[in-house]
Amino acid sequence: MQTGLQTERQRAQAEVLQRARGAIQSDRPADAERLTREVLAANAGHLEATKILGYALVMQDRADEAIAPLEKAARASRDPEAETQLAIALRHSGDNDKSLLWLKRAVKRTPPFAAAFHELGYLLFSLQRYGEAIDVLKQGVAVAPMMPEMSVQLGFVSNAVGDHAGAAASFSHALVINPANPDALHGFGILLMNKGDYRRAAELYRRAVSVNPDDTVARVRLGHCLLELGDRDAAHALLRAASGRGAEFYGQALQALVSS
Repeated sequence: MQTGLQTERQRAQAEVLQRARGAIQSDRPADAERLTREVLAANAGHLEATKILGYALVMQDRADEAIAPLEKAARASRDPEAETQLAIALRHSGDNDKSLLWLKRAVKRTPPFAAAFHELGYLLFSLQRYGEAIDVLKQGVAVAPMMPEMSVQLGFVSNAVGDHAGAAASFSHALVINPANPDALHGFGILLMNKGDYRRAAELYRRAVSVNPDDTVARVRLGHCLLELGDRDAAHALLRAASGRGAEFYGQALQALVSS
């Protein structure tokens, strides 16, 4: 009888946590927090609930609150997702040194946890430790070759060190996996513009605009490409529309006109 009640309780908690995961994916962190706290009220050491709570708190800019429960879970479980989520909370709180320590633990776990490689690569990049970032991200691509975010991050770091061919290959790989990835579209587009290949860059920015019509940066860059290609009427229409979306975009549109 006791076993049956326990099984039913576990099933109910699993359903609640599934809803909490869905709330995270739907950008409803407050709902995820409420649901996970229900589970933790009954089982304070529940690992899955603690991890989801960590996500929810970081998404609400409350990373400081997430550190204590995530650290307790990470130490007790040696779970790479908990370690990675703790590292993210520490980074958001400004403690990059501790974040690095936890991420270096997480990337050594078996089986490998891809998000740990991505987060470590991102943090090393932000600290301008480019060589280390590239090494980690290449390991990450080997671990998760179908994760476009990994290749995108490798593309940005490669571009930062002047490896434009490597950056182009990484962005291209990400776009093979997901042709609508906005970061890959922008990253590859900038590379092509810098090379003077405005025709191919314009194709990428058209795709970015079709994916997200509110992507004003893509509209400005598309306008710049069209100016360089001689399609001035279409370019001016794009840049005029972009300039009306705020001072920042007005400046970008004006710069595109001047540089062209």
